Amino acid sequence: MIAKLKQFLNAHQQSQSPQEQQKQLELAAASMLLEVVYADEEMSGTESQLLPELLEQTLGIATEAAAELIIEAKQSRHDATSLFEFTSAINDSFTLDQKQQLILAMWRVAYADGELCRYEDQIIRRCADLLYLKHSELIQLRNQAMTGGTN
Repeated sequence: MIAKLKQFLNAHQQSQSPQEQQKQLELAAASMLLEVVYADEEMSGTESQLLPELLEQTLGIATEAAAELIIEAKQSRHDATSLFEFTSAINDSFTLDQKQQLILAMWRVAYADGELCRYEDQIIRRCADLLYLKHSELIQLRNQAMTGGTN
């Protein structure tokens, strides 16, 4: 039964066009960022202003596309049952550098309101673990976000 389910999912994923696959990756990344935003159960004004900018930088998309993606990601995040749904797609397609940039963006969102909520920290750490990033990379990216660095 599990093998048939995997076969069905793989067939569905392969039948997607490259544009559809790219859209799914962007949606997964945006949903992960939203997980951090809503970890403390509220979206601050700073976070809502920073989110589109981070999506533009991290994913290389236009401002209008970032705004649309946020709307779609809110629904996707609501429908998801776990972070694995987002991280598995990213693991399959993102390079190490892209994964690091995504985690950096997550840290930047977490620190946008001036304080780090323990739930934000937990989500970022769990995502980094699911993306197979080393703990040292996670800490380096956190420190970079705290000091305002982008690379």
